[in-house]
Amino acid sequence: MIVFHHRHRANFYASGGIERAHRLRADVQALREALALPTTRIVPVWRARNLVIEAPAPGAAALPVAEFLRRFDGIALDPESGATLLGFVDESAHFAVDVSALEEQRVQACVADLVVAGGARFVDLRAVGPLMERREGALLAYARGLMHWHDRHRFCGVCGSPTRSAEGGHVRRCTNPGCNASHFPRTDPAVIMLVTDGERLLLGRQRIWPPGQHSVLAGFVEPGESLEDAVAREVEEEVGLKVRDIRYRSSQPWPFPASIMLGFTAVSDPVEPEVNTDELESARWFTREEVLNCPMNDVFRLPRADSIARRLVEEWMKER
Repeated sequence: MIVFHHRHRANFYASGGIERAHRLRADVQALREALALPTTRIVPVWRARNLVIEAPAPGAAALPVAEFLRRFDGIALDPESGATLLGFVDESAHFAVDVSALEEQRVQACVADLVVAGGARFVDLRAVGPLMERREGALLAYARGLMHWHDRHRFCGVCGSPTRSAEGGHVRRCTNPGCNASHFPRTDPAVIMLVTDGERLLLGRQRIWPPGQHSVLAGFVEPGESLEDAVAREVEEEVGLKVRDIRYRSSQPWPFPASIMLGFTAVSDPVEPEVNTDELESARWFTREEVLNCPMNDVFRLPRADSIARRLVEEWMKER
């Protein structure tokens, strides 16, 4: 049986408690001084993975924790060479650094030398995020998203010239003097919506998902489209239903690789969905009893515990 939580909480990976220090970003000298402080910590990202200790101490609860470093051998720590200011946590500056250029053996050797506790390795944050302290998970997601953006915007989209990091890593500027275009971190808005007929919940499944995985519907917002229009369009495109009473619930950063999930609820008439098989493998209505007794196996499982999709389902269950 699934247990649903009743207390209000922020969505996973929301960056509560991180002071982003916007005013510091343009001051290169101040950034260099911050990098030199003994309290400053480096958040390394290697090929979209974060550095985590999965079992912090013998005999302790095996909950993963983020591992922050003072340096990373073979990587220049400079604000004009890729060190990106994330902000301050408990008055300590945190900088993200992409170490993807290093081969795996070199990365493993460096981690072994620098991590005193041992046992740290680079992992996909989605594998451990639901178990981590919320602020640590948010910081790692923030670093992952920014490093992905830097990697995908090394050349100017206007003239094709190389770009360089600026503003503490929150801008990439074209190096062509005749262009000098500024490029800012990209976040793609996506709506995610829980559709009910008043008594039942609509869940769908994509072929590429793990066995049994079901979730609420979702899709990207198109240019010139409001969020409410995107909700209605996506539902009609995927399952042929018209919805009404569209209401915003909450949002979640989802830098896997670069989205912000905007959560909504909507109501449809109690008619059977007409599944667009180009979008979904299947979709159908589920009663509260079916959701409550979800076996969480390869036949049927709810969305990931760290997803806003799961939160939308839990909130619907609480409204009973």
